[in-house]
Amino acid sequence: MINFFKKKNIETLENPLTKIAALLIHVAKIDENYTKKEREIIKKAIIELGTKNEMAEGVLIEAEEIEKESNQILDFTKEVKNLHKDSKIKIVETLWTIIYSDSDADMYENSLMRRLTGLLYLDPMTVGDIKKKVINNLK
Repeated sequence: MINFFKKKNIETLENPLTKIAALLIHVAKIDENYTKKEREIIKKAIIELGTKNEMAEGVLIEAEEIEKESNQILDFTKEVKNLHKDSKIKIVETLWTIIYSDSDADMYENSLMRRLTGLLYLDPMTVGDIKKKVINNLK
């Protein structure tokens, strides 16, 4: 007998970092090339943001499923816009790192980042400074 009401891992389901990871995955997929390198960047970021090492893979798998089933970026930004500015900056830094993990940002990625800047209530200059920092770190 199959139990359709079986509880999923509560820490994964109710973890706000799952939605944040889904946002990171969405950005990684915007160029239609979600790579292993991008996945590792995301995993490292969610650990730095507070996910336990042993839970990170489960959070990532759940986030991939959430991202696949969602068609609105607003679902993911709700969790981020209420965070402390330092956490938002870490997330934006991760977003730029994902975008530049293939050494280039295309027009879709840049457009998405402009949109996210507004949705996350961040100053465009701050986001630009973070972008420059990420690019300089890649050199």
